[in-house]
Amino acid sequence: MSRPLAAALVAVLLAGAGCTGQPARTAATPPGPAAETATSGIDALFLAMMVAHTEQTLEIVGVGLDRTADPGIRTLIAAVQATETDELATMRGWLREAGPSAVAAAERHDHSGHSDAAAGLARLRAAPPGDTDRVLLDVLAAHQRTAAKLAGAQVQAGTSTRVRDLAGRIERSRTAEVALLTKLRAR
Repeated sequence: MSRPLAAALVAVLLAGAGCTGQPARTAATPPGPAAETATSGIDALFLAMMVAHTEQTLEIVGVGLDRTADPGIRTLIAAVQATETDELATMRGWLREAGPSAVAAAERHDHSGHSDAAAGLARLRAAPPGDTDRVLLDVLAAHQRTAAKLAGAQVQAGTSTRVRDLAGRIERSRTAEVALLTKLRAR
């Protein structure tokens, strides 16, 4: 996939997710050591989007940990919580390093525009005890599919080596999580 096509895919995914925050405006850095840490506008936008997405994931798994008694589900979502808490700290740090405009973009990000996550959380909170596990698995799988798609697009479009590396790890881990969630749902 070409970088312009991947950048367009990121923009479509972001628009489809209802995200309205503007990215930091920074110049692209030529290949070399500085490219490993330099954060372009597309990188900052991805980080801001993933911060918001990860905050929503942590809310979903928090409700899930409160509501499920299934040991397999509890183990998986506790692992999701640990992984994404660490990633959230990393992404917030990189946004701070990118400068005030990137931090401001992340802070302006409109979380209310993520109606799918909000609807999923409402559905999870309202689920009767006998349906909690099924709803949790469905909501979290859909949420993590979105993260994998966004991260995959960033791998193609990003300019910062470290942000693209993180996006690659996110794409792989969320894809694996969806497979595990689907397997748990099928039992």
